[in-house]
Amino acid sequence: MSSAELELRYYAVLGLVSEASRMALDYFNRSDSLGITMKGAQDWLTVADGKVEDFLRQRLAVLFPTDAIIGEEGGGMASDAVWIIDPIDGTSNFARGDRNWCISIGFLLNGVPEIGIIAAPAMQEVYCARRGQGATMNGQPIKVSGATDITRAYVELGWSTRVPAENYLAVIERGYKAGASMKRSGSGALGICHVAIGRSEAYAELHINAWDVAAGLVIASEAGAAVNDFFAGEGVSKGNPVLCCTPALKAELEAITGIR
Repeated sequence: MSSAELELRYYAVLGLVSEASRMALDYFNRSDSLGITMKGAQDWLTVADGKVEDFLRQRLAVLFPTDAIIGEEGGGMASDAVWIIDPIDGTSNFARGDRNWCISIGFLLNGVPEIGIIAAPAMQEVYCARRGQGATMNGQPIKVSGATDITRAYVELGWSTRVPAENYLAVIERGYKAGASMKRSGSGALGICHVAIGRSEAYAELHINAWDVAAGLVIASEAGAAVNDFFAGEGVSKGNPVLCCTPALKAELEAITGIR
């Protein structure tokens, strides 16, 4: 795929994300419209998840009919050129009126993340990146904090019911013993963006799905973060652990999280 074809995809999806953001924000501002259900323990679903994903799928299918699409709600199969969508990442926040949620769209070419766009409409933030061209938030360049001292680091640890709770508790214990401040905010995609912009020093999760990280990992990498090889093996279809951090703390954070 040529650089021009990638650029076309990048700018086309910027426009789609803007439209999708307005749609999602309208649902968010009308709590009676959410139609909240549960897919499992702490696994929330709203009407907006399906509506936003359907909108993005339909538009992408028209614009780029040869590209594959994988979405959290509708599934899909990978190909050499594939869009990976999370229509609402942080659905539990969204459903509760918490502004920490986003729309995440990543594009992989031959297994390599090329484009990442994450919009957090309730916070009026849009994070964007293309591989090799840097990362921005609302059009301004961003970079990781560059922190070198774990005792001054803010580390976000995501959580999944697919991993035993004691595994997470062990990571939290090691983190606190090392002197890090540990947190969880409920959106993996935004957690990675917060590393990219320097609001925290690391995001880690012992298992996470591709739609939660496909866009964020491009953004973080282009902002100077160290990231593990998430898409190794069956990362696209089955997920993997993820570690994204400011580079100087990589070794310490690998020891704390057990993720490499």
